[in-house]
Amino acid sequence: MNDLERYIDAATRDNTRRSYRAAIEHFEVSWGGFLPATSDSVARYLVAYAGSLSINTLKSRLSALAQWHTSQGFPDPTKAPTVRKVLKGIRALHPAREKQAEPLQLQHLEQVIGWLEHESALAIRAHDQPALLRCRRDTALILLGFWRGFRSDELCRLQIEDVQAVAGTGISLYLSRSKSDRDNLGKTYQTPALQRLCPVQAYIEWLNCSALVRGPVFRAVDRWGNLGEAGLHANSVIPLLRQALERAGIAAEQYTSHSLRRGFATWAQRNGWDLKSLMSYVGWKDMKSAMRYVEAMPFEAAMVKQLS
Repeated sequence: MNDLERYIDAATRDNTRRSYRAAIEHFEVSWGGFLPATSDSVARYLVAYAGSLSINTLKSRLSALAQWHTSQGFPDPTKAPTVRKVLKGIRALHPAREKQAEPLQLQHLEQVIGWLEHESALAIRAHDQPALLRCRRDTALILLGFWRGFRSDELCRLQIEDVQAVAGTGISLYLSRSKSDRDNLGKTYQTPALQRLCPVQAYIEWLNCSALVRGPVFRAVDRWGNLGEAGLHANSVIPLLRQALERAGIAAEQYTSHSLRRGFATWAQRNGWDLKSLMSYVGWKDMKSAMRYVEAMPFEAAMVKQLS
């Protein structure tokens, strides 16, 4: 890969790149399409999967096809009026409510963190370092993911060198890029220390337990207590969260990594945050994105005692 290709490659998020590759493979291998494609073949591809794939998935497939044709210097067949009309017709004939992750409510956050703390105490008494490491890691990841509203890929890209935590005060976390940072300018996020369910204390306890001083914050822990060199993969956050919830006695099948982000948004709304403040804190750029995460409820009934 030459320098030009390297910089072009860096302009696309890893998740987007993987999604685009999978979409192109689906078009060519699963459906049997040919590239470069015609607008007629793209329209027939949409029709073939109109009843089985969601409208958002179909739109994502179109984006991948558009990107492939543009990058290869071919005309973009997805912009043809026929394709747009077919997509509009699919939306009309196959209306479906968008599936969303269940928000992790505060009571369940308390339950799972309480269970992890109990397991940590048992691991200390049993001198079970691998179990202690996993409990400390999962506690820090869940609390940071909830109170900071981070996505799973953002949690997994956190670097120790870019985090400053002061016990009883707060934590500062720098991300060089994120989904909402389209220009890759980097952004620093602040979160205060709390009297309970504190992400700052959880982070400090994880670092003290793991003895990590640089590199990825959250890593795999093997059966012998060895830490991986690389950060956790974003796809591992869902099974990690579900396992912790299930072992804490919570039915977890409806939860995903977005449950942490949605859970915080719901908590903030119920505690009287206005939408502008919530958007600024979490990093949403438009109101439509924010409203997808916020639970509908009367604001006048949303005042709950603050945790901090």
